[in-house]
Amino acid sequence: MKVLVVGGGGREHALAWKLRRDDPRVEIVAAPGNPGIAALGRCVEMKATDVAGLAALARGEGVAFTLVGPEAPLEAGLVDHFREHGLAVFGPSRAAARIETSKRFAKELMLAAGIPTASARTFSDATAAKAEAHRLGAPVVVKASGLAAGKGVIVATTLAEADEAISMMLEGNAFGDAGHEVLVEEFMQGEEISVFALTDGTHVLPMIAAQDHKRVGEGDAGPNTGGMGAYAPVSIATPQVADLAVDRVFLPTLSALREAGCPFTGLLYAGLMLTREGPKVVEFNCRFGDPETEALLPLMASSLLEPMRAVANGDSLAGAAPLEWKGAAVTTVVAAGGYPGAVRSGDVIALPPDEEGVTVFHAGTRRDASGALVTAGGRVFAVTAVAETLGEAQRRSVAHAARVSFEGRQLRRDIGWRELARGARTP
Repeated sequence: MKVLVVGGGGREHALAWKLRRDDPRVEIVAAPGNPGIAALGRCVEMKATDVAGLAALARGEGVAFTLVGPEAPLEAGLVDHFREHGLAVFGPSRAAARIETSKRFAKELMLAAGIPTASARTFSDATAAKAEAHRLGAPVVVKASGLAAGKGVIVATTLAEADEAISMMLEGNAFGDAGHEVLVEEFMQGEEISVFALTDGTHVLPMIAAQDHKRVGEGDAGPNTGGMGAYAPVSIATPQVADLAVDRVFLPTLSALREAGCPFTGLLYAGLMLTREGPKVVEFNCRFGDPETEALLPLMASSLLEPMRAVANGDSLAGAAPLEWKGAAVTTVVAAGGYPGAVRSGDVIALPPDEEGVTVFHAGTRRDASGALVTAGGRVFAVTAVAETLGEAQRRSVAHAARVSFEGRQLRRDIGWRELARGARTP
């Protein structure tokens, strides 16, 4: 079986790695891929948003199905194009992907369907948006409505910060078209978790929860990033919480999307705030999250390949066995100096020797003209360690990540700190 993986980051490396773990006979073709994925299959230099080119590639390669990693090709209508041409593909249509690509659409759909979430209003005028922020009071959340690479959400602890965020988005063009419309949202008190579910549009196969660490600095200090690390499992994501997520979030959302004429198939990601009133949706993503994917997939004892192929072919997940999991994982992101701001690329990388139970997923790397491995992005690697306890997984992940060497390297050494503070078993 041959599978086309669209994308070239750590998430796509982890997905390709898992498919090969599920069945070593799987042939991976990736576009554009990265040096880590190249060790598992063949990479083709092609943009992830080149919809027509990717369709031609899939047809020419005779792939069993195509797996879309990033959100940009989904917004570009890749799935729609593939389906129109009879090509099996895992991911939602462009209209269904609006659950992520338009926060306004997602919020209006949730509120209309009674899905638990924070109240919010949408603005394109800075003065009106600031007035709403002042009405709600601090802390308050300001969100760019469109795609902003995971950095378009600002939790303003003061009204001055809220005013600055609104000005930056609506007047300063900080996020381009993604920030021409903003949501001003009430602040929810609680702890956030990430929950993924494979879906055929009606039925769901939920995964265990993970927790992302968005802030660049230890102790969750500093600016937001695309994610500096993640861990799983999360003890506060109890079986009761998992059931509530399915019954009150995933199934009603899928029903609302079907009623809106845009059924969702693929991977639906819910960021959930665990409040006193129960789990509430912070946001949805229309694809696997990064870096949570790198933490979750090494724990997955079940096949990902089989349900993914079923969904890509339009088959039902009804009656599918629950997914099985084993162990604890911590993923430490190794980032370039300056991230999440301006970063430089082309710095030569030295990797430590392979270590049992530790997997290094390439996120922002490339080969230079001489064949040397060099940096090529803000987040360079995601280093995942799996162990019996979270404490041991954290220790091994940090130790291995700290041995990755390149100019300006930065990482957090406290991924999973909340869980360990709750008393997660340590060695």
